Amino acid sequence: MDIIQIIVLALVQGLTEFLPISSSAHLILVPYLTNWPDQGLAFDVAVHVGTLTAVVVYFRKEISAMFFAWAASLKGKHSEDSKLAWGVLIGTIPVGLAGLLFKDVISEHLRTPLVIATTTIIFGFLLWYADWSGKRQRDEHTMSWKDIIVIGCAQAIALIPGTSRSGITITAGLMLGLTAPAAARFSFLLSIPVILLAGGMETLDYLKVASINDMNDLVIGALISAVSAYLCIHYFLMLLERISMTPFVIYRLLLGIVLLSFYL
Repeated sequence: MDIIQIIVLALVQGLTEFLPISSSAHLILVPYLTNWPDQGLAFDVAVHVGTLTAVVVYFRKEISAMFFAWAASLKGKHSEDSKLAWGVLIGTIPVGLAGLLFKDVISEHLRTPLVIATTTIIFGFLLWYADWSGKRQRDEHTMSWKDIIVIGCAQAIALIPGTSRSGITITAGLMLGLTAPAAARFSFLLSIPVILLAGGMETLDYLKVASINDMNDLVIGALISAVSAYLCIHYFLMLLERISMTPFVIYRLLLGIVLLSFYL
């Protein structure tokens, strides 16, 4: 990979991981549209590690409070933070099970522009409906266990490229009556164990055979994605206090239409 490809793909990952527009779709589509060779799973994992670093650093205070509250809950001391911590763990179970069951099917048959175009449009409309109909009256601390399971199951659907993990979890949160910032914050917290699960084994396997040049590419990509993702989280949460999801819906619909025109 040359440096331009590394920078572009790392920026794409960092800027799209937490927006409701599907980072995996963009990482698949960029090589299609530029005729670049596929960047490979190892690079995808590296830039996801960058975004993981960004979300952990950004929510470091919340994560610390949740961890100690979770530890206290093991001794019978429960609080809002401990419930949120358990919610993140329980909400991760559906996507973990779905990944184990359908990983091969998804990687072999669903990483195509046509699938991406279709899911981009379908889930774009669903995001619009949730944004339009949601009551926006609750924050993430008011979620019931049923709410958490619903959002967790929605996250499992995001294994299909083009769905957008953040997009579908925010959509589910809005439908359940969460405010947009609350839905986004819970979505971002849910991303932490998901990225760890998705990238952990692949990273260990790749390190056994990686060359020094390969490692340099991965480190550069991870750093760029981390910085861009941190800035994206910060400004996205600020924007959600002022705007609706409409700009992201429009983007998804236009992207889906363009892709359909290319590949049909």
